[in-house]
Amino acid sequence: MELLQFMFVPLILFMTIVAPIWLVLHYRSVNRSSRGLSEDDRESIEQMLETVDKLTERIGVLEDILDGEHPDWRQQKSRRERVKEQA
Repeated sequence: MELLQFMFVPLILFMTIVAPIWLVLHYRSVNRSSRGLSEDDRESIEQMLETVDKLTERIGVLEDILDGEHPDWRQQKSRRERVKEQA
């Protein structure tokens, strides 16, 4: 009986303060994780993909120019390989 009286106040405090806050925070985090990407995130990713496509196209054009002017440029050693040989 004494243990029940001792635990009564902490149990009431837990049920009225801690449990509701805990439930709200839990379901808020579940909701955020299930939503996926926001509209702003989707737009940012779309812009990044467009930039990647443009850069890929530019690299292809630069490689075509180098192939025309210096056909053996792909077989040349990279800067790292040359530095390693000098060291």
